[in-house]
Amino acid sequence: MEVGGEVKTNAPSSFQLQQPPPPAEPMRKIILVAAIAAGVQFGWALQLSLLTPYVQLLGIPHTWAAFIWLCGPISGLLVQPIVGYYSDNCTSRFGRRRPFIAAGAGLVAVAVFLIGFAADLGHAAGDTLGKGAKPRAIAVFVVGFWILDVANNMLQGPCRAFLADLSGGNARKTSTANALFSFFMAVGNVLGYAAGSYTHLYKVFPFSKTKACDLYCANLKSCFFISITLLLTMTVLALTLVRETATAAVPEQSAAVKKGKIPVFGELFGALKDLPRTMWILLLVTCLNWVAWFPFLLFDTDWMGKEVYGGNVGTKLYDQGVRAGALGLMINSIVLGFASLGVQVLARRPRRVKKLWGAVNFLLAVCLAMTVLITKLAEHGRPSTGATKSPPVGIKVGALSLFGVLGIPLAVTYSIPFALASIFSNDSGSGQGLSLGVLNLAIVIPQMIVSVLSGPWDALFGGGNLPAFVVGAVAAAVSGILSLVVLPSPPDDVAAAKAMTVGGFH
Repeated sequence: MEVGGEVKTNAPSSFQLQQPPPPAEPMRKIILVAAIAAGVQFGWALQLSLLTPYVQLLGIPHTWAAFIWLCGPISGLLVQPIVGYYSDNCTSRFGRRRPFIAAGAGLVAVAVFLIGFAADLGHAAGDTLGKGAKPRAIAVFVVGFWILDVANNMLQGPCRAFLADLSGGNARKTSTANALFSFFMAVGNVLGYAAGSYTHLYKVFPFSKTKACDLYCANLKSCFFISITLLLTMTVLALTLVRETATAAVPEQSAAVKKGKIPVFGELFGALKDLPRTMWILLLVTCLNWVAWFPFLLFDTDWMGKEVYGGNVGTKLYDQGVRAGALGLMINSIVLGFASLGVQVLARRPRRVKKLWGAVNFLLAVCLAMTVLITKLAEHGRPSTGATKSPPVGIKVGALSLFGVLGIPLAVTYSIPFALASIFSNDSGSGQGLSLGVLNLAIVIPQMIVSVLSGPWDALFGGGNLPAFVVGAVAAAVSGILSLVVLPSPPDDVAAAKAMTVGGFH
């Protein structure tokens, strides 16, 4: 555009500003950084398997327990874009991603202490022993939970962006790096769920059992001790052995940083405004995918304790169901690990990616619908006076098999959307951190919706977890249709095609 003899050009959008990709690094460095996911996911496994029952033991009813999980998506909504933006433009001599990964690991340590010792700190502040609500312990727990979710978001976003940096813009290495990240998440899941299903772990840390912290609480506390040890070990190894070259920020963004005028969410929504159509479709499919996943991830062990085993919160039968659910999640994680490696073979050709994601979304829909059948069969086998013993072997096998099969679509959910986001953002010239932050919106917003509505929705149909699971099944089916019909395949331009022909998603 020419104004008064001066030629002016439109400034590039925030989605279009990025550093040129650095040269690709050796695979051993990618593996070291991806291994941090094992430490992160160990803690997530404990959250998903043990914390929903634990908050109910602290006195929070099922209808309100889901609101506790608002911490995760809200912190993800706020933290991921901010961390993504600043890590894209960080000029620290330690690199762009490493300072954020180190800070996240330190915050995890603080959060684990608060969660693990919530009952003890609450009792010291005046909570009574025995049954009933423990408001001070709940307050400490919620603060620790918020910090933990903030810290996890500080870790995962820069870790994935770091992997994309180490891949040097190569589509094959990018997809392989995301598959390795997914594999190590599975490793962390297996370790976390195995620890959560073992009832005598507190004996390793005998000081964990106190007057205010019973056996369940002591086991949870002991699990978190192991979690933080694993995370800090993996993080220190990766940050020590994988160096990052300090880079100058993009000039336009660097000037904004120095002036202190960084409307982070303005940049984020600017990125949304300038998103290419391919990214919008990816966000839609991802959003529906997480509407399907989150109810089950939130209440899977609670479903085992209540609907499958027929126990009430705080009873022995309910605890047995929760432990069985943790075992199911461990089986899920083993399948997830192998499926994560298999994804690379099944999606070796770019054109297969959308078909694979669509197919596993239909599988997810069938599995969520099967929770209704398993629940009805378990109820049919119980006496009318209520459950007095664990369900028949066939019901247990069916429920555990369901957990295992769900590892297949979960492997795709943890890998393909992030690989596609990295490839689409490279094609459109966007920053990895910001583009992954945008993708994170499609993950955290449905989680917020599910957290707010799942409790009242379940209560509307008489309580239990099945109503939310059924909604998840419908969302998974719609996501599968969109994956097959609307979602584009990775770009076929010359550069991408060259990268894909040497392996693509292999």
